[in-house]
Amino acid sequence: MWGFSRWWSPSFGWISLSSNPIDSLLQGVIAACAISILNHLLRIHLHIQCLNDPVRLEVEAAKLRSQRPIVDSLHLCILTILFSVVGSRVSSLVVLEFSLRTISTLLSNNHGASNYQIFLLCQFSLGCGMTACLSYLNEGAPHSTLSLVLSTGLAGLIMRYVWKLAKHVSVMYALHSKERYCGMCIFLLTTWHRIPKLLCNALKIVFIVADVAAILLINRDFITASEAIRFWTPLTICYTLLVIYMQEEQKQNASEQSTYQTVGVRMGGLLILTLTVGKWMDVIHVLLSLVGEICCLIRAGTMLEVCRQQDSSGVNHRGSTRQPQLSAQRRSRESPLEHQEDNG
Repeated sequence: MWGFSRWWSPSFGWISLSSNPIDSLLQGVIAACAISILNHLLRIHLHIQCLNDPVRLEVEAAKLRSQRPIVDSLHLCILTILFSVVGSRVSSLVVLEFSLRTISTLLSNNHGASNYQIFLLCQFSLGCGMTACLSYLNEGAPHSTLSLVLSTGLAGLIMRYVWKLAKHVSVMYALHSKERYCGMCIFLLTTWHRIPKLLCNALKIVFIVADVAAILLINRDFITASEAIRFWTPLTICYTLLVIYMQEEQKQNASEQSTYQTVGVRMGGLLILTLTVGKWMDVIHVLLSLVGEICCLIRAGTMLEVCRQQDSSGVNHRGSTRQPQLSAQRRSRESPLEHQEDNG
């Protein structure tokens, strides 16, 4: 198998393909499965949340219910191909950029932890994080292909179970949650609100490991410290400018158009960076990453719309709860004066 992989992946000087395309394909399958699991778990949570709110039941639940298995399978195949082709170097750059942007957003926004949009905007970055982790952990391992085969089987089983669960919830949850005779729906009835916390903890673990693996994967290409400094200095400046720009853009406009514009600016910055200090193959991988980001956003368009409405309603709800508290405090302050006037 190793001899076939070396024969299959030639090298053309400044263009070097993957040394083991079978491992790359398996890593792509695992990354695509991870994105699909995240997508469907969040869909389950939002669907149950809409069913529990009678105001949002008619419109938003119908939007989330309209999903086709053929589209899911096609999306899975496209992501598998993209993650199999995109190298670990560009995947590491995407992971580091997303981690820095997320940390900056959470520090600057007090309510960032309750923002469901981050679960959808991190889909492609999650896949890049999975490929970076697998590339580093299986690098040089004697049985890396067998390990990836087992990991692919486990990821496929989990994804198949989540797909069945999402389909069952979209069709039968409204009835079974009232009748209380379906064990799966009763379990979701009591645990559906824990899904965001589960996803948050899983993403924290993945991106912490992915950040460490990304730094090590990037540094392995440098022989001397001066080469590393020449790469990390423009990278840090580029990422800092991107974070500042995207924070200002999100404050001014948080619409669907701004989301695609942000993706274009991010990938444009990475493209300029790879043209400056990277390799020609990195440029092609950045363009493929742009295609992957757009595919993930298009697939999650309905849920992004529901999440925006959920975030805006949450902000309005917090504002409405603050007003009665302020009015109650004012009444408590004015009540002694009113009593004195009545006594007078």
